[in-house]
Amino acid sequence: MTKKELSKDTEKTGVSRRKFLTGAAAATAGVATLGFPMIAKAQGPIKMRWQSTWPTKDIFHEYALDFAKKVNDMTGGDLVIEVLPAGAVVPAFNLLDAVSKGTLDGGHGVMVYHYGKQNALALWGSSPAFGMDADMLLSWHKYGGGKELLQKIYAAIGANVVSFPYGPMWTQPIGWFKKPITKVADFKGMKFRTVGISIDLFKGLGAAVNALPGGEIVPALDRGLLDGAEFNNASSDRLLGFPDVSKVYMLQSYHQSAEQFEITFNKTKFDALPAKMKMIIENAVEAASQDVTWKSIDRYSKDYIELQTKDKVKMYKTPDSILQKELDIFDKVMEEYSAKNPTFKEVIASQRKFAERTVKWKLDTVVGARMAYNHYFGKKAAPKKAAPKKAAPAKEEPKKK
Repeated sequence: MTKKELSKDTEKTGVSRRKFLTGAAAATAGVATLGFPMIAKAQGPIKMRWQSTWPTKDIFHEYALDFAKKVNDMTGGDLVIEVLPAGAVVPAFNLLDAVSKGTLDGGHGVMVYHYGKQNALALWGSSPAFGMDADMLLSWHKYGGGKELLQKIYAAIGANVVSFPYGPMWTQPIGWFKKPITKVADFKGMKFRTVGISIDLFKGLGAAVNALPGGEIVPALDRGLLDGAEFNNASSDRLLGFPDVSKVYMLQSYHQSAEQFEITFNKTKFDALPAKMKMIIENAVEAASQDVTWKSIDRYSKDYIELQTKDKVKMYKTPDSILQKELDIFDKVMEEYSAKNPTFKEVIASQRKFAERTVKWKLDTVVGARMAYNHYFGKKAAPKKAAPKKAAPAKEEPKKK
């Protein structure tokens, strides 16, 4: 187009090339003011440094990495969480303080590790929970008043954190021992590892208790500093090396039958996040929570078999006499702590009310798996030395040939 033709075209349309370019520049500026993603990208992602309370090789640390990846992916890289293993910045039991102070931006652990600050925190998993399993306890947390009680507790102890309980755990074995436990008296004088209110339960059974983080348990067993210990599940216990120092695994217990994990953010840093990013995090918590269940079913069941076949571990069901004694001891613990701690009493009352309704519903409506398993697989499919079908006392130690 010639200059003469361009001039005529401008006369017809009333738009000059200069005006068009000026308008285009203004439009671009308008896009910038709307805060489109490309502008946010130019500013760079928000980065957070986290720590878990688990050793690198534990499946629990893997769960922490899984959650971080979900958030990183769901935010399209606008938030990048890096998760370090236990001890990288602070010891496992110091995680809450580090997150609260902002030394760490967040963390992955369990509430029972904060037991020393407020013993009511241990009720998020370290108790019989009135028959609730971990999924039911999480239901109580979200819909039965637990969330509000937890916020109240953290405010009272000055913890500057936002907490997300998630990831229901399966019933934890009573632990690893030198020989099968057949009666309550077997615990008398035993040097045993556990945490939280479980300390009171095992002391009531007669044990001398030492609370240790996960990564320190096997070395203590190996050196004879412990006679027995519990941690959590077949996969964690196998990865941490328990079968290298013990060949007796006692299954089932009420000491931690409804525990879950906890994700914490430094509250100041969490509150400063965009509202959309906060919602992504909350939904990522629930997605990761379900994935913990799915992954644990797959992995724990495999390691449960391999503990027996490859590691030659003998498994026994905890006798009913010991399980009943655990409940009796916890009744006394509840009474004692409730008398001293109004918050503990309030949490117990809330859980009990929720459990009375929900546990009855579950017992009445959920069909048991034992009949169907026996129908399809029978005794031949059961792993050697597996827990007996009925809730009977544990087998005596096999006689030597």
